Amino acid sequence: MKIDAILSPAELSALVRRDLRATACVVFDILRATSTFVTALQNGAKAIISVSEISEAVALRQQQPDVLLAGERDGVKIHAAQSGGIDFDFGNSPREFTPEKVRGKIIVSTTTNGTRALRACTGSKMILASSFLNLSATAKFLNRSQPEEILLVCAGTGEGVALEDVLAAGALTDLLADELSDSAEIARQTFLRSKADLSAAIAGSKNGRRLLSISALRADVAFCSQRDVFNLVALMDGDGKLRRTA
Repeated sequence: MKIDAILSPAELSALVRRDLRATACVVFDILRATSTFVTALQNGAKAIISVSEISEAVALRQQQPDVLLAGERDGVKIHAAQSGGIDFDFGNSPREFTPEKVRGKIIVSTTTNGTRALRACTGSKMILASSFLNLSATAKFLNRSQPEEILLVCAGTGEGVALEDVLAAGALTDLLADELSDSAEIARQTFLRSKADLSAAIAGSKNGRRLLSISALRADVAFCSQRDVFNLVALMDGDGKLRRTA
């Protein structure tokens, strides 16, 4: 398998010109969207629908009153003033998505970068949402599936690189160890340099420092830094919904 990587969201626009029909895209938004999606699916959510805009999420709620709304802007849960009158059910903290709240539910999520990265992969052979929480399960799934190419997509922050996403992409390349592009090799080398104290590296990232400065969100950093606590794969189906698969 050939492994390539997009390390910055500034590169996402180029995907519309790229033939992804033989490519498995793996999206990382470690702090926190993909970590949250994986947690919600682990705790029994039926599916996650990723949308780019707040208005899209609200429209889906109007069409399907039973769906739950989740998302953030600038890291903070979306409130009525931003959505035209609806307080969202969840923000973007994985610790909010407990079994009693999400079991059997469809969740519509809009985040600053993570949902945008997932949507940019439309047209690929398969789209996975991954995190440190389910990294080995993702690697095993890819090894079984044997796509022609794997594209690791780092959601980043704004238009910039997010260290924690690059670390996760590098950790996955280390488990797959196939033919790497230079960008994938950069991710792998970044991970290997931080492997001995990965939690400290994530906490020292820009997003890690920001979350640690917010008392209500501080615990998210340690939560999202856990390795392989969930044995599941988050795979997007043909209808654009992320679902749990083995």
